[in-house]
Amino acid sequence: MNNYVPTERECEKSSYAYLMTLFIFFFGVPLPIINLLVVVFFYLMNRNETYFIRWHCMQCMLSQVPVFFINTVFFWWTVSILFFGQEFTYGYFIYLMLAALFNIVEMIIVIYAAIDVRKGNDIRWFVISDVTDRLVKKEEPAFEVL
Repeated sequence: MNNYVPTERECEKSSYAYLMTLFIFFFGVPLPIINLLVVVFFYLMNRNETYFIRWHCMQCMLSQVPVFFINTVFFWWTVSILFFGQEFTYGYFIYLMLAALFNIVEMIIVIYAAIDVRKGNDIRWFVISDVTDRLVKKEEPAFEVL
């Protein structure tokens, strides 16, 4: 976004995309699909906003995809242990530690991104920002008449 200076409203709304993932994480831990659906819904609600807002909503949404898969594997592995007679293994506990570490790192990055975006700075996440650049068009979207 180079030399673009976002407005206060743009910074605030873009920051909400990141903060929302934290709030939803605590409520949606038992079902990882909830986190992903809420972030997708937030993006869809903001798809007609400015480029800055759309870009950060998309980056936030894309960042939740790996989290979704990691947490989904853990969720179903836990369900199979609790309800279908699978046994606890060292692999399960190693995956639990790695998933927890991944989620903690992701939460720290999201908090940092929310704070920095709120200040008007552009935050670009490794690999995800490149995909976001390709998916979000710079031109302003055409507003639909309802």
